[in-house]
Amino acid sequence: MSRKVPDGWTTYKLEDLAYLVKDRCKKEDKNKLKTDMVSAEFIFRKGDILFKRIGPKKQKVIISKSDGLCTNNTWIIRSKDKINQDFLFYLLKSKRFINLCISGITGTVIQKADWYFISKSTWAIPVNKNEQHAIASVLSSIDDKIDLLHRENKTLEAMAETLFKKLFIKEARDYWQKVPLSDVVNITIGKTPPREESHWFSTDPQNIKWTSIKDLGHSDVFVFDTSEYLTLEAVEKFKIPIIPADTVLLSFKLTVGRVRITGEAMASNEAIAHFKFNDKTPFSKEYLYLFLKRLKYESLGNTSSIATAINSSLIKNIEITIPDNITMSIFRKNTEPLFAKIKENEKQIRTLTQLRDTLLPKLMSGEVRVDLCQ
Repeated sequence: MSRKVPDGWTTYKLEDLAYLVKDRCKKEDKNKLKTDMVSAEFIFRKGDILFKRIGPKKQKVIISKSDGLCTNNTWIIRSKDKINQDFLFYLLKSKRFINLCISGITGTVIQKADWYFISKSTWAIPVNKNEQHAIASVLSSIDDKIDLLHRENKTLEAMAETLFKKLFIKEARDYWQKVPLSDVVNITIGKTPPREESHWFSTDPQNIKWTSIKDLGHSDVFVFDTSEYLTLEAVEKFKIPIIPADTVLLSFKLTVGRVRITGEAMASNEAIAHFKFNDKTPFSKEYLYLFLKRLKYESLGNTSSIATAINSSLIKNIEITIPDNITMSIFRKNTEPLFAKIKENEKQIRTLTQLRDTLLPKLMSGEVRVDLCQ
């Protein structure tokens, strides 16, 4: 049953609201934007909406922050007179738009979204552009705060990296000892229950979080969210190790070298190693995190056309430098507050993201209205 169109709103086909830009780039465009991207065909402008139509299931709608170049596989979308560009951006960020892109896929080998199919879909929008602007402003204010927190975290991490380089690389001491990682931390490896027995797996957040390399890729410094969960019975039956919060993780199969820290207790698959501290551990999680991020993993394993991987024995034998207590104390004192702030910011990002994702469909459908009275 279709939802009633709110008062003051009307419906249009998407083709009446937006169009694809086909401004072909020239040699001078490539020179001006300092790129040698041979496959670039079109130029987009700051504020244009971009969407990669290949494999739309995995794509996100973004708004360009500057001028740039793209291929024919990226849609450049601009608004027509009836709709505010920022409002259009959030309309296209809706699940409905992505689902339409998926349902109208063309091609078998290379799947692409079909603009002609999507352009015939109908959408309800406020007639008053002031209301459109107000709705977009509510959502963009949340996105701006999220972006600010992401940028702050990058700055905080860069500060920690700078101190790490100064104390442990530029000012390193010859007498500092090097030992295998397994001598100073307990290293465990995750596990995967039999995939053919689907009852061990869950999408219920009430179950045990089970992180993968993909989840690490979707995380920043700390891992909080996972795409899959395991039942308690699976963890117990297959003796899957539980990873405490604030444990450093390292991916060492297929995608090698992703380093993260657990934001809370969870489990992982067998492609991820966990470094659990004990009484012999002479350094902080921040030190280990930055050490592993700088490590040259290609020197540890073998590369083939199929995958790159290093085994658990190589992980355990990674040599780590043990600085003197005074230097480590200086580093710990300065970096622990930085990482604590990063973690707190990431929690706030999660909260704001959930708020935005909850508000977006309600605002864009008129279920929740914005008061235009000042």
